[in-house]
Amino acid sequence: MKITIPSLDRIDQAAKEFVQNMGDETVYAFYGEMGAGKTTFINALCRALGVEEDPTGSPTFSIINEYRSDTTAELIYHFDLYRIESLDQAFDIGVEDYFDSGALCLLEWPERIDDILPDDTVRVRITVNPDGSRDLEF
Repeated sequence: MKITIPSLDRIDQAAKEFVQNMGDETVYAFYGEMGAGKTTFINALCRALGVEEDPTGSPTFSIINEYRSDTTAELIYHFDLYRIESLDQAFDIGVEDYFDSGALCLLEWPERIDDILPDDTVRVRITVNPDGSRDLEF
């Protein structure tokens, strides 16, 4: 599936469309170059899932942020794996436990741990187009 985000002011609409197309999978891996909008889209996605706008941000230094949907009370884990340098580090922070928890896991820089992602991981590619729009393909 492909969703085009023509501009930043349409990101919430794109996130709602994404939510409507989510299946039962719980691990979503977001691929894209630096500056492609992974964090921005995940923040919009969290809003669409009922998370208060204030607590979301990039977990760059904490690696994992935990949010709770105000509408469903479900846990959502937002990973920024940019600083992960080895699979051992990923195991040390317990990524497999998060993946097995049944909670929604949204990953930035998943290529750092591709070898241990669950088989049913939904891979989302964010591409920046020449006109500044973004395409999400999953």
